[in-house]
Amino acid sequence: MKAIIAEKPSVAREIATLLGATEKRDGYFAGNGYEVTWALGHLVGLAMPEDYGVSGFQRAALPILPDPFLLAVRKIKKDKSYVPDSGALKQLKTIEQVIGRCDSIIVATDAGREGELIFRYIYEYLKCRKPFERLWISSLTEKAIKQGFDSLKAGSDFDGLYRAGQGRSRADWLVGINASQALSISAGRGVYSLGRVQTPTLALVCKRYLENRDFAIKKYFQIQLEHRREFVDFKSLSKTKWDDRKLADDTLKSVQRAGTATVTAVESKTVTEQPPLLFDLTGLQKEANKRASYTAEETLNIAQSLYEKKFITYPRTGSKYIPEDMWSEIPALVRNLEVRASCKKAVGKVKWGRFNKRIVNDVKVTDHHGLLITEKIPSELSAHENVIYDMIAHRLLEALSPACTKAITDIGLQALHYDFTLKGCKILEAGWRGIKEKFADDDSEPVQELPELKVGDELKIKEASVLEKKTKPPVLYTEAGLLSAMENAGKEIDNEDERKALKDIGIGTPATRASIIETLFKRDYIRRENKSLIPTAKGLQVYGAVKDKKISDVAMTAEWEMALQKIENNETDAGAFYREMETYATSITRELLDMTIAKEKQPELTCPQCKSHQLLVWNKVVKCPNEGCGWRHFRTVCGVQLSLTDVESLITNGKTKLIKGMKSKSGNKFDAYIVMNDKGETSFDFEKRKPKRK
Repeated sequence: MKAIIAEKPSVAREIATLLGATEKRDGYFAGNGYEVTWALGHLVGLAMPEDYGVSGFQRAALPILPDPFLLAVRKIKKDKSYVPDSGALKQLKTIEQVIGRCDSIIVATDAGREGELIFRYIYEYLKCRKPFERLWISSLTEKAIKQGFDSLKAGSDFDGLYRAGQGRSRADWLVGINASQALSISAGRGVYSLGRVQTPTLALVCKRYLENRDFAIKKYFQIQLEHRREFVDFKSLSKTKWDDRKLADDTLKSVQRAGTATVTAVESKTVTEQPPLLFDLTGLQKEANKRASYTAEETLNIAQSLYEKKFITYPRTGSKYIPEDMWSEIPALVRNLEVRASCKKAVGKVKWGRFNKRIVNDVKVTDHHGLLITEKIPSELSAHENVIYDMIAHRLLEALSPACTKAITDIGLQALHYDFTLKGCKILEAGWRGIKEKFADDDSEPVQELPELKVGDELKIKEASVLEKKTKPPVLYTEAGLLSAMENAGKEIDNEDERKALKDIGIGTPATRASIIETLFKRDYIRRENKSLIPTAKGLQVYGAVKDKKISDVAMTAEWEMALQKIENNETDAGAFYREMETYATSITRELLDMTIAKEKQPELTCPQCKSHQLLVWNKVVKCPNEGCGWRHFRTVCGVQLSLTDVESLITNGKTKLIKGMKSKSGNKFDAYIVMNDKGETSFDFEKRKPKRK
């Protein structure tokens, strides 16, 4: 008898059906010589400080350096303490019984660092010694699962992957637990959270926000000329930028009197734009945020759903390539898309027999290949699933297409003795850009088609005007921008040799970046304002306290990611990494305990219900201290965290400003004012929209 352990019930069901284990039991499937059970995610994890006899936040107990680390069943919060999750206990007991009845184990948790860690922690916690093999697959189609079972791998082949996962989880524990408790003790009020990846990510958001806020915007002026030749209208712009409006206006009059501009330079070049590679998870999350305003977590959840329905391959991938042996499967995937209405037109544009092989690279395929659709073409999907599926499908078609070639022309003009420039672009070969008929990137300047021009040509000035412009501050991060910054953290390093070594190393992994960003929202460190990410007062307070400390250093976190990668590849010792983490946790704990943190000024607000007590304002709730009154109002309303200003306005004026981006129970976003009556009861006041003109 063989035991199979999957990560989720849905995956276990697929495997059990394929293997003929069709008898449904309590917590597992049985039949045909197999018992197939599942883990429900992280059933077992590292024990918390109270499991080592340290309760509460005690200055004398820090730093906490477990030796050895203990494992514990997943816990949930009940009242003011944490207790073992009864569902986790029950499923763990089932796994123990299934393993006990079987001779060997097949590991079928997700094929990645976290999936490996989920199984190994259960295996270690149960003190199991039975042999195990590994099912390593990139999609849940019947074909992929069969191929995986035909080529099971030795469990020991993934010892490096386990040690990397274990090293990551221990490092996060050491830094997160000790730094968070130390900062909370120094603050003297409230609970603060710091983390190995979380804090550098917060630092990125805060640094960019402060650069944007403190940027001194300056006005400047340029002259724009409008021309027409060979029935083509086009515009040129002065090279000179004037700080003084009057000087620009005087120059404009002189140029208008001249009436013509002379072509002084013509430079043409052919530019080749290679097609994009396949999506990895971070790339998909960035695209979905730009195109559909999905959060990173929303995109991951949608992709995970498509994966479990067998429509796409494993989404938590960090690769954009496929191995050589998969190339033969690609034409069938493309042909299948012909029956999908949203893809049919694009499929008609691909060059059959001339597919671009840029995506084939055995060396650059990591644990999983780039994101692909599977041979199973969906018929019914939710609206969000359709969006993500089509993004992945269209990216495949783009990746297989030839390069786009453009003729770029730079023209120099002179009117009087002032220089003007204009740029023209002509598509010579649409290539991959023809798939979606999108010939320029969103962030690039629009270019115009030009008539044939040569040096010495005289151009009449049809119109001339002064344009008022402003210098632009650094752009606030969107989730797409923040994901890029996390992905390219190695570029932030000043030392050139280190920067080269960390070129492709980011902070976090494709699988964890979404949860890191969501953690910052849950901690009330950042908030969304339209599509931009803005730090809260609390987030800026934490950043101010740690910005000069190593814990906020993006480059150091990227170095840790590189060390974990080496552990995974069996190139370095996990013990050395752990000792380094202990030393670092000790150092940062002492630093934080020796500092003081500026306290956020709390507004003095009277309870709107009993009218006699001053309200307590906490991170998650505003409440009356009088138990007999019991008035309270949670600060997170329909997914949006109320700022201190919002709370103060609600209590004193009975109404907040317009709160944008709230989410109803059905998942629809809405904007509304929160209003309060004389009894302290709140409700929504929806923005009155102006009637549309007929």
